[in-house]
Amino acid sequence: MNNIIEYINSNKKRYIDELVEFLKIPSISSNPDNKKDMLTCAKFVESKLAELGTKNLKIYETKGHPIVYGELMEAPGKPTILIYGHYDVQPVDPLELWETPPFEPSIRGEYIYARGSADDKGQIYLHIKGVEAYKKNNVPLPVNIKFLFEGEEEVGSENLEPFIKNNKDLLKCDYVLISDSPMYAYNTPSICYGLRGLAYMQIELTGPNKDLHSGSYGGSVHNPIQALAEIIAKLHDKNGKVTIKGFYDDVLKLSKTEREAFKKLKHNDKKYAKELGVAELYGEKGYSTLERLWARPTLECNGIWGGFTGEGAKTVLPSKAYAKISMRLVPYQKPEKIAKLFEKHIKSITPKTCKVKVDYLHGGGPAITPIDSKGVKAAFNALEKAFGKKPVYTREGGSIPIVVTFQEELKAPAVLMGFGLPDENSHAPNERFSLINYQKGIITSAYFFDEISKL
Repeated sequence: MNNIIEYINSNKKRYIDELVEFLKIPSISSNPDNKKDMLTCAKFVESKLAELGTKNLKIYETKGHPIVYGELMEAPGKPTILIYGHYDVQPVDPLELWETPPFEPSIRGEYIYARGSADDKGQIYLHIKGVEAYKKNNVPLPVNIKFLFEGEEEVGSENLEPFIKNNKDLLKCDYVLISDSPMYAYNTPSICYGLRGLAYMQIELTGPNKDLHSGSYGGSVHNPIQALAEIIAKLHDKNGKVTIKGFYDDVLKLSKTEREAFKKLKHNDKKYAKELGVAELYGEKGYSTLERLWARPTLECNGIWGGFTGEGAKTVLPSKAYAKISMRLVPYQKPEKIAKLFEKHIKSITPKTCKVKVDYLHGGGPAITPIDSKGVKAAFNALEKAFGKKPVYTREGGSIPIVVTFQEELKAPAVLMGFGLPDENSHAPNERFSLINYQKGIITSAYFFDEISKL
């Protein structure tokens, strides 16, 4: 491995120059005006894979943006790693808050500033360079590699799921390697082994059959805004637990090992609260903040509206009120089951003075990869060698629904090995990516292929 690591360390400038070219492409998947840019970006990725000698290299057209696939099946009898990532990026608004143009990469200190630098162009490109280090040194790849890069992650990966389901033989692998998440903290290599899922609901509550004058009718009918507020207030008890019957039935409990690992992480509740501008934290009693963020299910009201909300005054008693509710789920909760339990519970506590309609808008399952699995062990060893310190184990409070699809359809565990940082503004102005982590990420990638081949 020494010559491979030496090669990586001697090519730092070139890696940055190539990343700059990648980041210049405004691949905003949600904007129809950038459709040509999306194809340009897919072709850029294709060209870089072609330089590796990638076989079966193809840009697959979809109803949306292209999927880039290729493979290097050069290690008979060894594991196959599917490297997944996305080349599309978030919109740049508000543009005036950017210190430098979002698609004109700027290097300031150890960071490169540009939209997509951390999420996810920098993190997919480091794996391409990790593979390159073997190829350029004529060292046989110790594992088989498949590349799968999409252009729709930021808009829900609508066309990737059917692609996976329709191409199981093509994508067959032993592990899925994903770098699309942050490390726990600066200079703290991390392995994320769990993601929460999601069940997203909308409530429509109807009182009278039309909007009424609050003076002429107030006191005679139940205001649906008030009724909805009362319903929402009943969704948690005094200890912060969700009151839906059966909500916690399938929750995977934290092991003693996990709880001890979380306790070792540097986390200060007072500092965290201060950063968020709140006097005191809130959550389910009996669990630490990190446990509540990563390994416990939640229910949150994401929006509530109804009646008159414009300038000035209008004394209306509204006919309808609405709320959007999201529930973050943990293994082994199923979003469809939770959605049904939610609907049943809401209907049971809705007063007879109102009619209720509950819609399940969308959802995704939670994912977990045991920390004693071979993929996680290989990632641990690779990160330790690249960073010179033992990595920590974390979970993620958010969701990456496609991870569940990989695990269910390909029967392959996911290895989540991110190199971003929590403060890198992935979906905000002035997104940035640490060039130190970029370089160490390339080294980690090279080590990972070696480590997984040994297991």
